[in-house]
Amino acid sequence: AVVSTQSTGDLAGEYYPLTGMDEKVRQQLVDDHFLFMSGDRNLTVAGMERDWPEGRGIFHNKEKTFLVWVNEEDQLRIISMQKGGDVLGVFKRLARGISAVGDSVKAECGKDFCLDEKYGYVHSCPTNLGTGMRASVHIDLPGWTKEGVDKLKARCEELALQPRGTRGESGGQTGHTYDISNKHRLGYSEVQLVQTMIDGVNT
Repeated sequence: AVVSTQSTGDLAGEYYPLTGMDEKVRQQLVDDHFLFMSGDRNLTVAGMERDWPEGRGIFHNKEKTFLVWVNEEDQLRIISMQKGGDVLGVFKRLARGISAVGDSVKAECGKDFCLDEKYGYVHSCPTNLGTGMRASVHIDLPGWTKEGVDKLKARCEELALQPRGTRGESGGQTGHTYDISNKHRLGYSEVQLVQTMIDGVNT
């Protein structure tokens, strides 16, 4: 894959295609919560799961802090993550990763990422128009769990944030750990959206 052959340093890693995936590799990706699955009704209805699992796969670096999902919902989903509170470090790695993937794609086929002057980056889901960036943290909120999810959602709305379960957008909620992220993508810079998430979580 373009990603794995061109990345260097802490971004270097391996690409694992879904087609013909070794069972041991598949189980490890499941255990790491990296493996995306088919069966989402919205994606199926929109025709985004055609020819599953052909042309789909996952890249990650050795440290498992930099990932690229290929043809899950969007053609590429570039992810930077790690445990702890070093948001700046995660953001810097993401910026380097996006640049490296973009350069690699440009060298391979001569094309840039699809960027509209007014609407930003073009995605499969209209809610991601703009930066397309979701900055999130997993945080324990036992007090808000006791108050109720509706009250948590209302408070997050005031702070321009969005709460989710730690199993993803449609994966449900377990316990009192939540995924808290910026709600907006359009009309703000990446730095502004990260700061919104940081300020809201610290409030």
